[in-house]
Amino acid sequence: MGAESNQFKLVRVPSLKTVARFREHVSSLGISIPCDDTLVLGNESPLRQSLSGVEINGKTIGNRWAIHPMEGWDATKDGRPTEEVIRRWRRFGESGAKMIYGCEAMAVRPDGRANPNQLIIQARNQSAIEELRETLVKAHVEKCGTADDLVIGFQLTHSGRFCRPNDKSKWEPRVAYRHPILDRRFNVTSDDQVFTDGEIESLIESYIEAAQVADNVGADFVDIKHCHGYLLHEFLSAYTRPGNYGGSFENRTRILREIVEGIRESGNNIDIGVRLSAFDFVPFKPDPDRSVNGKLGPGIPESYAEHLPYQYAFSTRQDDPVDYELSETHRFVALCHELGVKILNLSCGSPYYNPHIQRPASYPPSDGYQPAHDPLIDVARQIDVVRQIKAEAPAGVIVVGSGYSYLQDFLPQVAQYVVREGWADIVGMGRMVLSYPEMLEDASTTGKLTPKLICRTFSDCTTAPRNGLISGCYPLDKHYSEKSEFQELKQIKKRI
Repeated sequence: MGAESNQFKLVRVPSLKTVARFREHVSSLGISIPCDDTLVLGNESPLRQSLSGVEINGKTIGNRWAIHPMEGWDATKDGRPTEEVIRRWRRFGESGAKMIYGCEAMAVRPDGRANPNQLIIQARNQSAIEELRETLVKAHVEKCGTADDLVIGFQLTHSGRFCRPNDKSKWEPRVAYRHPILDRRFNVTSDDQVFTDGEIESLIESYIEAAQVADNVGADFVDIKHCHGYLLHEFLSAYTRPGNYGGSFENRTRILREIVEGIRESGNNIDIGVRLSAFDFVPFKPDPDRSVNGKLGPGIPESYAEHLPYQYAFSTRQDDPVDYELSETHRFVALCHELGVKILNLSCGSPYYNPHIQRPASYPPSDGYQPAHDPLIDVARQIDVVRQIKAEAPAGVIVVGSGYSYLQDFLPQVAQYVVREGWADIVGMGRMVLSYPEMLEDASTTGKLTPKLICRTFSDCTTAPRNGLISGCYPLDKHYSEKSEFQELKQIKKRI
């Protein structure tokens, strides 16, 4: 996918101006990213086609773009929505996307929160979550005229290694196994922090109960989150764990099977999706030899030679853990199909320990590192991995792609190609939606974008919550740039 270099000059995507220049630059990197010359407008646009063949809760999805789940760090302490949450969901509805995949991660119990202000999907919060969903639907109807082809899912999660349920600055991790590199980063100091098999059985009940709440309030599906290093994703790499939930592939996927079986045995027929990190890499860190005057150095892998074969990451080459190996990913996709999972939303890696492969950006978050190479290399990898998985996925599984925001001005042309050629069924958008929720609606209606709203991957939406502030697009969304938190964020970035 292109060699890393000690020295490289980052070419900013907005400077490329034309599709021809974009293609020329991509070619110079030794990678391939397909990009259409022009956008097809109106009902003929591939992005505006309904997705026939698979129904979610009896609905046909009305177009080919989705909104990824994004946490805002802005719910109440007891996990209920605030005005900030309501505004974000309203904008999801106004985006024109016909799949709202997850809305945002909802903790299935209080101790599983990634921050003290994360939504909690429990019976006590049911009415508030129902009103939140209704706000989204109403906004969508006002914008699009109908919600008959709108599909909304809730993402169910336990944050595992990344739990901070009581204090924004205090890790309180619970893990699947002891990790030789990540333990020291996230305050894992005792085997008592490893879930026992008995504790997992109780956790599974929390997922089943959360799925019932989702069904009660009218969600079309639930996402059983298996991505980004959160707990269920971590179990997929629990090669070294003894007992019923580690070691073999059958054991490492047992939680998913038991959650799905439990949902069905409870009489709940809600549809199910899985957001999956299709592969992982060893954790990265800023290169200390190239960190100058307080500026973060480019990312380099943590030392892993003493940990080979590397048995601490899912679908990672154990002899070379900065590359992927997809055989278990394909096996997992087949298992999902056997379990009746209808949607696979594919991502990779983790924003906590190798953000460049998962969320390519020009500017690092405060706990990240500078790019070691052009981020388009990482975009190309994600698009190609999704293409490979889609090619082998069983019929009847909807595949959603990720990692598009860094394409910026060229996102619509690439998305159009990917959907038209069947590399993915649906293109998902994350960070881009915070500043420009209507991007693909504009692209497929008028063919014209609003450049001042396009996400330039400043990473403020990540740096803010990493430092205890609410998440949002501070540079481009006036709702956030006018807040006092924006000034605080500027000071934090200066200190960093």
